Parts: sequence; C-alpha cells; structure tokens
Amino acid sequence: MSQTIPTSLSVVPTRALVDETFKVVVENLPPASPVTLHALLYSEDKDYWEAYGHYVSDHRGTVSVAEDLSLGGTYTGKEAMGLLWSMRPEPGSRTGLRLRKREVTSPMLVHISVYSGHITEGFRKQSPLASVLTERWYMAPGVQRIEIKEKGVQGTFFIPPGPGPFPGLLDMWGGGGGLLEYRSALLASHGYASLALQYFSPGELQSADLQIQYFEVTFNIIKDHPQVIPDSIGIFGLSLGTVVAIYLVAVSTKITPRCCVCISGHHLYPLGTALNLNLKLEKKRLETEHYDENNYQISRDVRLPIPTDLSEKVDVRKIKCHMLLVNGDDDQNVPAVEAAEDITQMMRSGGNLQLLTTLTYPNTGHLIEPPYSPHFRATNFIIPTTKEKVISLWGGQPKPHSDAQEDSWRKILAYLHHHLYSSTTPKAKM
Repeated sequence: MSQTIPTSLSVVPTRALVDETFKVVVENLPPASPVTLHALLYSEDKDYWEAYGHYVSDHRGTVSVAEDLSLGGTYTGKEAMGLLWSMRPEPGSRTGLRLRKREVTSPMLVHISVYSGHITEGFRKQSPLASVLTERWYMAPGVQRIEIKEKGVQGTFFIPPGPGPFPGLLDMWGGGGGLLEYRSALLASHGYASLALQYFSPGELQSADLQIQYFEVTFNIIKDHPQVIPDSIGIFGLSLGTVVAIYLVAVSTKITPRCCVCISGHHLYPLGTALNLNLKLEKKRLETEHYDENNYQISRDVRLPIPTDLSEKVDVRKIKCHMLLVNGDDDQNVPAVEAAEDITQMMRSGGNLQLLTTLTYPNTGHLIEPPYSPHFRATNFIIPTTKEKVISLWGGQPKPHSDAQEDSWRKILAYLHHHLYSSTTPKAKM
C-alpha cells in the first residue's frame, strides 16, 4: 500500500527583521495542482490583515513564491514578498485602517498557510494543507530600548548591541502626533543609536508652545550619550517631521547634523506656523481642501502654489549639511515633489546644491515606510487643529508604492552609512 506524503511548507527564515526577505516553498503537491498561499496577521488593534496569491505547482509538485508567478490574489506576478506588502484588512473589517507596530519589543506574528485550490475568502474557516508561524521584528536581539524623560524631552532611545560608540539619529514622525518607535528600533537594528522623539501629542497643535530649544536639547541628549559618536549624528523625518528637520538645519546654529533624510515633506512655512497652524493657513485649508469620489480628504492643495515670497518658506540656501529628499509623485497629502523642485532651485541659487540628493518615485504616495509594509492609500485621521475625524487620502498604488519603499530604504541605509558610519563600528545582526 502506498503512503501519501503530506504537503510541506517552509518559510526561511521564520524569524527575521521586517526589512529582510524570506523564501516560501511548498513541496509534495500533485503536479499542476492549484493552491493558494495565504498570510494572516492579527494586529495590536485587534484586526485581521491578510494577503494571498494563487499558484500552480510544477511537474515536481513544488511552488516557490520567489520564483513562480502568482496568477491572482492580492498580488500577481513574481513577488517574493507579496504575502507581506500586499496585506489588507480582512473583508468585513472596519474602514480606514492602518497597520503600525506599537510594541516593538514583540514581533509581528504572521501565519503563512497553503490551501488547496484557488480561493479568495473565508480562509480562517477552512483547514490549510500546511501552515508556518513567522516572526517579523523591528528590534534585533541585543538592541537596548531606553525611555527618555529628561530636560522636558520625551522619547525613546534605541541603542545597537555591542561596545559602540555608534552614529546617532534624531527620528521624527508626522502630524498625527504621539510616539512611534518602530522605525527607530529598526534603525538601531542596523547600527544607529536612534532617538524616536515625541514632539507633541495628538490634538495639541494649537496649544503646544514648542520652541526650537526643545529640539536643540534633544539633539544634545543624543550627542552627549556615551554610546554615540558626537560628530556623527543625522536627522530622519517624515511629513511634519521633515518640515521640522528642514527648519532646524536651516535656522539653528546649535543643531549640526552630518546629514538629513527627509521623506514626504516641504519647506513652506516656519516651524512655529507648522506646529501651531495660524489662522491664515487654517482659513486656506478650509477653502482648498476637497474630497475625492470616496469622500477621502485631499490636503496637498492647501500648500499650492509654492510661494515665491521667501518670507513664507524656510531659507534652505542656509543649509550646510547633506540632505536626502524622498518623495512620491502621487502624494495627495503634501506637494512634496513641487516643494523638492523649489528646494532645488533655492539651493542652486544659494550655492549649496551639492548637498542635495532627491529621489522621486512614480505612483507612490505620502506614507513611505520601511520595506514590505502594506500600502495605505487612505486611512482614518484626526485633524489636530479641529479634532475632525476624516479619512485622509495619502496616495500611491500598492505595487509601485511597495517597490518605492524597498528601493528607498536600501538607498537610505546606504546614504546614512556613507555620511555617518565608521567602518570599525559594529552592526547589529538578527
């Protein structure tokens, strides 16, 4: 009597950093057998996220996600990491969701399963042929997480493993407020002492009396840390974090980074205006913001056209550090590409254009995250000035946006290494 060999599923590695690839292989299938590869994640917000691809086994009864074509599903074609970057909320979930890791000391747990046939729904109600649990980490083993509450500064410092000292980074997120740690944890996993800074709380933009000294004190906390190389510090910003970063490096004489990485931002008004949003800008917002056919809010036009009056924008001609701008040409939240063009012209006229590098990605939106993060074209958002709840349109399309995240992250790490890193400094490994 012949014995049926059970279908096997392997995911290598099963434990990795979120920006590392894995290899998913199914074996012991009948030849030319249709199967569905499925990824399932239960978020910290208690929502199910999933991705899936349809495959047909080869003459050996094997499917390799990295080498074979997905014929349908949440992604198509040869996509080694499609089971992660194409994740979306399970049908019937709440609207406007965004997947973000809050507790970085634990991994994202992703169940990879293979099902018989090409199926599109009801995965959790069916029994898979095989399943593997994978761990996706932002924080590598040995990375130290240190809460910072000193001199009025609130944030979290992530220190790489090893004797150090390491290059330092000031990491600032955008206008949603709060403290987000996952990018800093990942940067520390790549050998950078990164401080994730909380510089206002949600809904406090109008009342927050934030001065440039707050950021100067923060920069000095990083600089004075014994595990940081004091003359090898950079700034990393996204959205409002980029607005703040550009302002700081153009205006402050006490903040002297080697380089800045600026994602999806602009230079169009001084820091005080950016953080407190004066009445003039608020009036323009109400006049120019509009909604698409899905009732998603489009905000980019608030800051268009780019002003010609120098008093309405940061004088980037004064910037003395290297700066990398990373933008998507379908950003529906801010006019990042138009701002980058103006920054280029201003820095050319100021004689410091050699400090500027710009990356612009097609069909890419505002939220350019680390690799293999799902694409969010529109998500729930609370406008800090009014506390109005909207679904904000960020822009981008899943496949090109995912490609942009992967390519830009690789180039960002290379850029940071070039400007900050010593060849003798140890790097964290998973």
